[in-house]
Amino acid sequence: MHIFWSVKSTVFVLFFIFFSNHVQAQKDKLFIPRDVRMAYEKGTRSLNGQPGANYWQNRAEYEIKAELIPSQRTLRGTQQISYYNQSPDSLKRLVIRLYQDILRKGNLRDWPVNVSDLHDGVAIERLLINGQSVDLSAENEGVTRRGTNLIIKLDQPISPGSQTSLEMDWQFIISRTSNIRMGAYDSTTFFIAYWYPQIAVYDDVNGWDTYNYTGMQEYYNDFNDYKVEITVPKNFIVWATGDLQNVSDVLTPEYLQRYKTGQISDTVLTIISEDDLARGGVTQNKDKLTWIYQAKNVPDFAFGSSDHYLWDMVSLVVDEKSPQRVLIDAAYNPQSADFYEVADIARKAIEFFSTRMPGVPYPYSAMTVFNGSGGMEFPMIVNDGSQSSFAATVGLTAHEIAHTYFPFYMGTNERKYAWMDEGWAVMLPWQFQAEMVENHDRLATTIVEYTFSAGKEMDLPLMTPSIVYSSHVHYPGYRFNSYTKSAVAYQMLLELLGEDLFKQALHEFMRRWNGKHPLPWDFFFAFDAVAGENLSWFWNSWFFEPGYPDLGIGQVKQKSGKSEIEIIRHGNMVIPVHLRVVFEDDSEEIIRKSARVWQKSAERIIVPVKHKKKIKRLELGHIHIPDINRRNNTVTF
Repeated sequence: MHIFWSVKSTVFVLFFIFFSNHVQAQKDKLFIPRDVRMAYEKGTRSLNGQPGANYWQNRAEYEIKAELIPSQRTLRGTQQISYYNQSPDSLKRLVIRLYQDILRKGNLRDWPVNVSDLHDGVAIERLLINGQSVDLSAENEGVTRRGTNLIIKLDQPISPGSQTSLEMDWQFIISRTSNIRMGAYDSTTFFIAYWYPQIAVYDDVNGWDTYNYTGMQEYYNDFNDYKVEITVPKNFIVWATGDLQNVSDVLTPEYLQRYKTGQISDTVLTIISEDDLARGGVTQNKDKLTWIYQAKNVPDFAFGSSDHYLWDMVSLVVDEKSPQRVLIDAAYNPQSADFYEVADIARKAIEFFSTRMPGVPYPYSAMTVFNGSGGMEFPMIVNDGSQSSFAATVGLTAHEIAHTYFPFYMGTNERKYAWMDEGWAVMLPWQFQAEMVENHDRLATTIVEYTFSAGKEMDLPLMTPSIVYSSHVHYPGYRFNSYTKSAVAYQMLLELLGEDLFKQALHEFMRRWNGKHPLPWDFFFAFDAVAGENLSWFWNSWFFEPGYPDLGIGQVKQKSGKSEIEIIRHGNMVIPVHLRVVFEDDSEEIIRKSARVWQKSAERIIVPVKHKKKIKRLELGHIHIPDINRRNNTVTF
């Protein structure tokens, strides 16, 4: 026995030395935390940016029957869950998320809420695991209800490769004024999200995800199948994640025909107008109607419902290889003046994302833009408030739909790395926004926003886990990092690689990790592999190190017909060099160099300029390149 363990220990040490050297050699100084490194050692992930040979993830099937009771602002549900443990571990406990416990009295929240919206949490009336009733009383030491998590110790662990069944009955009161991503928007309009008891993610890095939902951090869900039956009063329409299975059971023949026409129309059709609402007879003449939606391999399910919303519909073929059409619709309050154009904006956005940036066909069969409040994405449906300008409407619509790719198509962990989805949702629509709105350069605006805060105290490295921003007072830092700084970082990466190679790398990263749970290092390594080089110098500058971008013009040496212009990197962030040389006759020459000039950590470079005319002025920088100090960017002769 002693000899066996000695040999085993020796082999492990040799492997660890080889692995460490390999990581150091291949990835230079790219830091990998100890817990994350273990995933690469176990082979669930690989250093070439591919899922490892031992990669796994768990999944579930949800069958939910819910009833919305508007008069009581109550949602009641019963659900069956089949949970599949595809990990190599025996699970000794289950972690169930009770999102609406965010409004439970005494719980931690990132935003102040109206006292009238506080309650005793999600009322679980029945819970069975594999047919055995679970005692949820406070006296049961095997059950812990903390924050928004319900943690249950299992008498019989869930063995690898096995399935566990859960049955639950529950209800909660829908918020009226403290509407964090969902709630009641008037007495008969509701958006329901973060709502059903959901099994948390168990992954190959940290095991169970036990972070509480406090209102700021968003998604980290497994890819699941859903069949959801939603019962509402007469005259209520339901829009939801997935495909409507029983449209003929809920709409009257006239509106059923409009619905079917809208499914194949390339122009926006009105399904329900104000006149239709006044006339009535849109839904079947029953006191209650049940709308059935089904969705497969999606990370969540949400729905909206109202008895007085307008409904526009259009469709689009997003992939030339398939005749499958995407159903695109908008459900909105008649008083929301901007929403009359939203279905058309959404169609154009989906076409842009599918064909240009990122250039990946929209992966779902539908997209609904529901007129609720704020802006929040869910698979196949988004919750958007009304905006005061066309530019804002275009921006919000495109941003929330862009989330289809990150985090839904890719399954990123927003709770820890919000920049892996929010930054993309800011960056991907920039060109779309510029083309839709005259004289609207959202990229330039974002550069200004980033430059204002870059290098200040709240500017933490992007690799700082998002959960660190755990209170409302830190919200500016969370938003700056997750949205602004990360979007600029992606743009700088595009500038470095060029659009063609950037898109090639992005497509390969998405192909490898679609439907899985990529970490930041999987993203870095996948781009390295496609680019054919170690980009650690760039990753470290923009994602790991504190700092700011700042270039300036140094000494200028002029000789007959030639000048040597010194560019100094005062900040540590790597950015492109854009130099405008203005001659005495006001003609000009633009000299542009990618951020690669700083690859060897050079603090200064010399830019030679050949010229026959006298130089009048040098201008360094561009509105699309961040620079915190532009006072040293101009020299006049």
